[in-house]
Amino acid sequence: MKKPFIKGLVVSSALLLLIACKKEEPVAATIDTNQIKKEIQAKENEFADTYNAGIVKNIGYHADDAITYPQNSKPIVGKTAIVTFLKTHRDSTSVGHKISFKTSEVFVSNDGAQVVELGYYKVVDSTDTTVNSGNYMSLFVKKDGKYVCLRDMSASDQPNN
Repeated sequence: MKKPFIKGLVVSSALLLLIACKKEEPVAATIDTNQIKKEIQAKENEFADTYNAGIVKNIGYHADDAITYPQNSKPIVGKTAIVTFLKTHRDSTSVGHKISFKTSEVFVSNDGAQVVELGYYKVVDSTDTTVNSGNYMSLFVKKDGKYVCLRDMSASDQPNN
């Protein structure tokens, strides 16, 4: 009679120990998607304002190892090459044009370290006539507390653009 009691006590103790030592699940960080969407839209606005002013420079939009996939062109690799591409593009084809971006949706990773943005862009000429428009997708990563664009691509919804 003593042996079954001891076995039961040992098994019960082992189960109690397992339950007590259960690994705690990490508490998910609270992600404010609306705030992140506003932050991404602000980055898009800063990019457009700088580009529209004819000042193409490093504004902290792209990560150092960013890749952009422009329409009808090979991928542009690296922040320096992207800035050079944008400056050349601005100087050769877009003088007097204004671009704007509208963030439609953001999809935020559980830890807030990555954001996929879907948006709409529009380019107008000096008479405010639309000369190009379309959709874009960008992947942002958080570095040093700020989002930077790691990958982006766009597709025009205009014929022959």
